[in-house]
Amino acid sequence: MSTPETPPRRILGIDPGLQNTGYAVLEISDKGPRVCEAGVVRSAEGRDPADMARRLKTLYDGICLVLDEWRPGVIVVEQLYAHYEHPRTAILMAHARGAYFLAGAQRGIPVLSYAATKVKKLVTGSGHAGKEQMQYAVARELRLAKLPEPHDVADALAIALCHYFAGTNILRGTSGAVFTGVNMKALLGDDPDAIDTEDEGPRS
Repeated sequence: MSTPETPPRRILGIDPGLQNTGYAVLEISDKGPRVCEAGVVRSAEGRDPADMARRLKTLYDGICLVLDEWRPGVIVVEQLYAHYEHPRTAILMAHARGAYFLAGAQRGIPVLSYAATKVKKLVTGSGHAGKEQMQYAVARELRLAKLPEPHDVADALAIALCHYFAGTNILRGTSGAVFTGVNMKALLGDDPDAIDTEDEGPRS
């Protein structure tokens, strides 16, 4: 009698934004994490910036497509940080995060948050690493052929990688959205297997 296959362990990292949301799916194996897919979900072109409900639905529908295709065991996002000089930015970000938390909850997928400094510390060794340092660290750890771009995707890869490094045990088993994919061949190279191998604070 054959035993059922264990479903692949996948982490969905999300860099939430009201206009652009970066996402990255990592699959975990004995060889470490590998990138399955990464890209950006954008609000539909021509959308009235004041039409918050429609914008959120567009982003929600978009991330639901990613969830249903890849079926990750966990979703990780960056913890909300409010700078006293720009409180509105945090409020707008919270709208987008709420849509992604809802999408995860509806599918029974746990959603975790990590402070920006925690992500930087686990990925680079420094809680105050800059954007470029983060890109190099992500490219090295995921054996990418080039630095991940745009920054929305790089940040999504970093948050997913952070969760992998954190070693948590919580892993288990279109409607108007515009997807901007990443050239996976350019990112990973022709033969990606050829290479062997806490505080809260403002973004850099």
